Amino acid sequence: MPRPSQQPLSMNLAQARRLWLRAQRLDEPTPFGSGPEATRAAVEHLGYVQIDTINVIERCHHHILFTRIPDYRRAHLHQAQDVDKTVFEYWTHALSYVPVRDFRFFVRAMKQDWDSRGWFASVQPKDMRKVLRLIREGGPLTIRDIDDDELREKDHPWASRKPSKRALQLAFFKGILTVSARSGMVKTYDLTTRHFGWERLPKAASEREVAEYVLDRALRAQGLVSLDSICHLDAGRKPAVRAVIERRVRRGELVPVALEGAGKQAHWARPEALEEVLPPLSGGVHILSPFDPLVIQRRRLQLFFGYEHRFEAYLPKEKRVFGYFGLPVLLGDGIVAVLDLKTDREKGRLLMQQWTWIAKGARMERKRLIEEALERFEAFQLGK
Repeated sequence: MPRPSQQPLSMNLAQARRLWLRAQRLDEPTPFGSGPEATRAAVEHLGYVQIDTINVIERCHHHILFTRIPDYRRAHLHQAQDVDKTVFEYWTHALSYVPVRDFRFFVRAMKQDWDSRGWFASVQPKDMRKVLRLIREGGPLTIRDIDDDELREKDHPWASRKPSKRALQLAFFKGILTVSARSGMVKTYDLTTRHFGWERLPKAASEREVAEYVLDRALRAQGLVSLDSICHLDAGRKPAVRAVIERRVRRGELVPVALEGAGKQAHWARPEALEEVLPPLSGGVHILSPFDPLVIQRRRLQLFFGYEHRFEAYLPKEKRVFGYFGLPVLLGDGIVAVLDLKTDREKGRLLMQQWTWIAKGARMERKRLIEEALERFEAFQLGK
């Protein structure tokens, strides 16, 4: 086993990719089993599953789970959130599904001064009192259930004219309300304590415990980590996480790694992850969401895979390279193509808008494998 006093362990990119794909559970067909319980297991292992509104194909939270659970059904996520109550929605680097077992690591964030932040500063106390009274007295509700608001002018393109909507969102970020169910992007809100059957919120984790949590989450889901990958869009947490890393290196619980092509960017891994003998990758194909944990950190993706992803949904058509909603295709340990797909729900078919090859050579065999994966992907999209 490497000792803490040793120089960083050298690792090439092929080894790094293998480690990351194992951590993401993209190296075996059914890593989390099947049925509703697989959804809980997947969210707990990954640490979060991002939510997004774009639905030119199935929304990304369902897509990410399907990528790792071949028999995944949308009802499985509903069961985990609304029935079993093993996942909840909150902000990680973006709005995400998070394991309820990790709730206490978010309570400190909930207790921050949300009232004065950005557009929440415009929430009137009377609007907050109104939505909380309606939910306390009438039970869970959606914004569509509130029809007596005095409509106001929008101050943001994505804002609502209903002041109650912003009040609901503020109460959500403060942890007073939780999203107890979701239909598409329509959220049902309930009192957090009532939804989970708690007398009060769990005790907030300390700052050090939160730093240890985000490090452990990254090690579990990434295998090989850097400060940037651990603290994605959360740079303010880097000093606390670095302190935890240094303690673990001194104790021999983490090994410094010098990654090919990373320059001075430090990486670390657990000794047991480095010692695990992993079987060769099969030729499995995964059509990935642009919000998949393997894709969302684009600099890391480019370093490990030599592929620069472009998210082009908000670019003018003439400036797009991969299309409106390009989906990277993982075959083995490489990104070999990008597909711009669209689901025609009325006609019940998946439309190929654009196919862009990234890898060179062996295209006939790769095309055959991708087309087989597309048949399964279409069935998922159309709920077959």
